Amino acid sequence: MELAAVVDGLMDGLVADLERLAAIPSVAFPGFPAEPVHAAHDLLTGLLRDAGVERIERIDLPDTAPVIFAEIPPPTPDAPTVLLYSHYDVQPPGDERLWLSPPFEPTPVEGGLRARGIADDKSNVIAHLGMLRAYGGRPPVGVKIVFEGQEEYGSAFDTYPPTDPERFACDAMVVADLGNLRPGTPTLTTGLRGAAEVVVEVRTLREPRHSGEFGGAAPDALLTLLTALSTLHDVHGDVAVDGLRREEWAGATYTEDEFRELAGVVGGVPLTGSGSLGERLWSGPAITVVGVDAPGVDHAASAVVPYARAKLNLRFHPLQDPHEAQGRLVDHLRALRPFGVPLTVTPGDTGPGYEAATGGPAYRAARDALARAWGGEASYVATGGSIPLVNGLARAAPDAEVLLFGAQDSMCNLHAPNERVLFSELRGTVVAMCAFVENYAAAFRAGDAA
Repeated sequence: MELAAVVDGLMDGLVADLERLAAIPSVAFPGFPAEPVHAAHDLLTGLLRDAGVERIERIDLPDTAPVIFAEIPPPTPDAPTVLLYSHYDVQPPGDERLWLSPPFEPTPVEGGLRARGIADDKSNVIAHLGMLRAYGGRPPVGVKIVFEGQEEYGSAFDTYPPTDPERFACDAMVVADLGNLRPGTPTLTTGLRGAAEVVVEVRTLREPRHSGEFGGAAPDALLTLLTALSTLHDVHGDVAVDGLRREEWAGATYTEDEFRELAGVVGGVPLTGSGSLGERLWSGPAITVVGVDAPGVDHAASAVVPYARAKLNLRFHPLQDPHEAQGRLVDHLRALRPFGVPLTVTPGDTGPGYEAATGGPAYRAARDALARAWGGEASYVATGGSIPLVNGLARAAPDAEVLLFGAQDSMCNLHAPNERVLFSELRGTVVAMCAFVENYAAAFRAGDAA
């Protein structure tokens, strides 16, 4: 069949269902009501049934929003099975005064729609449904569907798949929780940077002391902390902690102008670090001070600060062990004695990175499918963000190829005010998913395992 024409005929219905789904404030964070999350679950269950999916289950885990698991058996014994993943929960809207329209009222923008979660990740949920509709619920591959309901906050489902590997067994999986480097540029994500947290604190005095009477000899905790933090980067802004893996990046990346616009860098302020943007963002480490406990400026007293604390977020190479990477940062800080003062360093949570294999038949089928959908050769990128479930799914199905692509794009404002999705990206993703299952089924039958 002519995939593009079929998908074009489905777009009105897909957009209408995306609007219905995006209007549900399915925030699965503490303090938010659970009813909208369950409403999104129920809507998607109905949409799957309407798309011809007969086997639909609900996975309930402790303190976790329900996970939709559905299955379509392979049409023939020699057909592969593909697992499709997305999530239906969304980030909180944040300060609603920064939105140009109410975050849960899908609003037209040029070429698309604006709403919280409409790109991340409800567009990709709808893209999976679009592929099923294009094939009348009977695609040329077996399908397993996982629609998670608490990805943004994290849940017990992150580590569940390896405990039930038969349920998640597949030949390839499409993790649709990201998208193209820029609109219209077909993109496969092949790496996810790992993450770790570290807290560093300093206690120098029992309580504040008058800065005129004691300053100059009494040890200042905030100055001590800032001195320690200044050792984490060199004069160029590159991470100066030994043992954190950094390699050249050979894939596609942003132009500097694109990145400055995306990051909202103030005019005249240079970017941090040296080397390519891909190296700085994806194949090398980054250390960010994400929080500091210290007296506020507006109410500061003229006193030597007795206590200060900072929380650090470390991002590291996709293949570096998370505990090793975190340990390198912890060892660096514990070895410091700024002004002779010891630091208290406490390691926090870690999350592994992931690097996908790119030489198998599923990867080749996806690369060709993306080119077919967007009319140009597919690029590959990594991301500094994390998708916790990827490693769990990969452990449950260790021989499956993992493909990461979808309907978001890097300019969609995910997790930020005025998030939007473009219809062109949604359409392209549905075409690409249809072409992928078609290509992969043919390759699998032909024994393409080289």
